[in-house]
Amino acid sequence: MAACGGNPPILVGPLPPDALLAPPELADTTWLEVRRAAQFNTVDRFGVDHNFQFVDRVTDSRITFQHRIVSDAGRTYKGVHYDHGNGLAVADVDGDDLPDLYFTTQVGRNQLWRNMGRGRFQDWTERAGVAVRDRVSVAASFADIDNDGDPDLYVTTVRGGNVLFENDGSGRFRDISATSGLGYVGHSSGAVFFDYNRDGRLDLFLANVGKYTTDEIGGEGYRYHVGIAQDAFFAHRFPALAEQSVLFRNDGGNRFLDVSAEVGLQDRRWSGDASPFDLNEDGWIDLYVLNMQGDDEYYENVQGRRFVARGREIFPRTSWGAMGIKVFDVDNDGRLDVFITDMHSDMSERIGPDREKLKSNMRWPASMVGDAMTSIWGNSVFRNEGSGRFREVSDEIGAETYWPWGPSVGDLNADGFDDVFIATGMNFPFRYGINSVLLNNRGQRFLDAEFLLGVEPRRGGVLVPWFTLDITDRVGWQTMIRETGYTGMPRAATVMAARGSRSAAIVDLDADGDLDIVTNEFNAAPMVLMSNLAQTRQLRYLRVKLVGTTSNRSGLGALVRVTAGGRAYTKVHDGKSGYLSQSASPLYFGLGDASSIDRVEVFWASGQTQIAPGPIAVNTLLEVTESR
Repeated sequence: MAACGGNPPILVGPLPPDALLAPPELADTTWLEVRRAAQFNTVDRFGVDHNFQFVDRVTDSRITFQHRIVSDAGRTYKGVHYDHGNGLAVADVDGDDLPDLYFTTQVGRNQLWRNMGRGRFQDWTERAGVAVRDRVSVAASFADIDNDGDPDLYVTTVRGGNVLFENDGSGRFRDISATSGLGYVGHSSGAVFFDYNRDGRLDLFLANVGKYTTDEIGGEGYRYHVGIAQDAFFAHRFPALAEQSVLFRNDGGNRFLDVSAEVGLQDRRWSGDASPFDLNEDGWIDLYVLNMQGDDEYYENVQGRRFVARGREIFPRTSWGAMGIKVFDVDNDGRLDVFITDMHSDMSERIGPDREKLKSNMRWPASMVGDAMTSIWGNSVFRNEGSGRFREVSDEIGAETYWPWGPSVGDLNADGFDDVFIATGMNFPFRYGINSVLLNNRGQRFLDAEFLLGVEPRRGGVLVPWFTLDITDRVGWQTMIRETGYTGMPRAATVMAARGSRSAAIVDLDADGDLDIVTNEFNAAPMVLMSNLAQTRQLRYLRVKLVGTTSNRSGLGALVRVTAGGRAYTKVHDGKSGYLSQSASPLYFGLGDASSIDRVEVFWASGQTQIAPGPIAVNTLLEVTESR
């Protein structure tokens, strides 16, 4: 069987001589070959272009970042939320019109990689001053908080204090956490910037998970708060362990104020992320807050003065284990739909690959998951039917996946319909899970395409070194016995676990006009998946950069509609690039076979509507400055 995307058919990959697979079933990768063959047998269902490839070019990119984990995700493994991993954010930090990459890690230093062009990068971490090497990082968000035209950076951590960096415009950053009001200390996760009160300044919603750690300090050569030993994964049942998420208002001068109580947004769900969007189309940006172990909530923004919870009214049933979210127009009807990935519902039982496209068969009792009256056991897609009505269609359109963290969305084949990449996998002590690519079949259905496009199987195989053991490591061997059922004699060993992605971003890294994919892997090097779409056909696309004046400078919260070739394409500029990440990049519109653009409409967060009349040339960057 030929390899996909130029990738050799390496599945297990090279192993060290002392390798110990955890679990042992990782040695059997025949199911991956079966799935690959089955996917190639579905090509007659594709009404959209799938004849292009991604190849992992991480070596060519010169990126040497290596994600590292705390012990509670490895040698002293516990079912705590450290395994939720880390983000990856994208922005042009130095004003050269090339997207730079910022990776976060649990141990060691976060890293900023400057784009040097043609798919090559240079480590700018120390020059930029954004290493955050003394704490366990989680998420990263780029946003222009001071409206000076460059992206600033916010990093969340686990009980180490969150960090706000101000960009001086050249890609050098200054830590202003102490005076900003954003140095929150807790179990923080995703950080979402949006202008809730339409004053032209970006505010911040900080999602906090819950109290899953103790005061005990662990780590060898680093420090972290050791996770709760018992019932950590079930801690959402105990109200005393809840940790409220926070809405911070930007009062100008790089100062933020907690206004959660003032506006009635005091959410205590175990939340990892959220998404802002104007659901009721009244000109005020609302907020959808995820719950990784229970009901999500939708908060309606009442003219920037208060938020009202209307989740059960608008979304009567939601994904019980919601992890990632992206709002986009799935079917190009001009209305924004909601795509949510559900990781935790997939954890109630271990299943084989044959059931991965089905909703979970929930095995946990009601004491863990509730009465199920408001729950969906898997991914959800809420199709916007207008007038504030949404219908859940995930199974109808083929959006179910297994062990998903978060969706990244972009038009991978430039046909005008947005596709989805889903970062996936559970690592030690579980079997391998594939990353998913869902090609959008003209809004009718998503088609599985990760093997067709070369995203799977991975170039480096399915295994990565997880931790090392020697004969005397009593704690490590107890972990192996407890989690994998190991029955052999203790020996010197390198424990090998399944690869798994946590976050991803879809962006044109090499400025060739097609979209590439970058991942942040858990306890491994990233993938830099470069597309060859532009080398195989003539592309037609438009990139749109917004410059707000009355609105915030980045134009976050704006809705953009491009009309070309008799079709209209609608996107919201929300910065949501993937799980645990918010990025600052121009919007990318694939245009199919359109030869020119008739017009571009911008519905600014300030309430203004602006039209850029055509004809506008394809394959260009259109900068739209908000008229005063």
